[in-house]
Amino acid sequence: MTKLAHSMIRVLEEARSVAFYEAAFGLKIVGRFPFDGFTLIYMASEPGGFELELTINDSQTEPYDLGDGYGHLALVVDDLEDTHARLTDMGAAPRKIVDFDRDGAPFARFFFVADPDGYQIEVMARLGRFT
Repeated sequence: MTKLAHSMIRVLEEARSVAFYEAAFGLKIVGRFPFDGFTLIYMASEPGGFELELTINDSQTEPYDLGDGYGHLALVVDDLEDTHARLTDMGAAPRKIVDFDRDGAPFARFFFVADPDGYQIEVMARLGRFT
């Protein structure tokens, strides 16, 4: 049996990224592991659940080039409107909420927001297959 463990992103500033994910989505640090030249920080909404791995390379001084591939993280929240308003109040500039239908029925309700390093995050309402 396979279990998804984590998704890794490279971030420039540890404190800025940790603060963003804590304030925006309530993620908490569940592990921090310094190594020679880099640090791994694991954040999760619940112990033992899927984790976000933040990798900080000590030698990196410029923002990472995220390229032109359109990858993103997706998180499900209990109250989409409240989360959108909270992120707006934080100055995170979330995009507009989108209602996405399939075959005439609701499929997803979501918006995107960028983290401090420019990674796109899809914030989704608990709806249908995303409950």
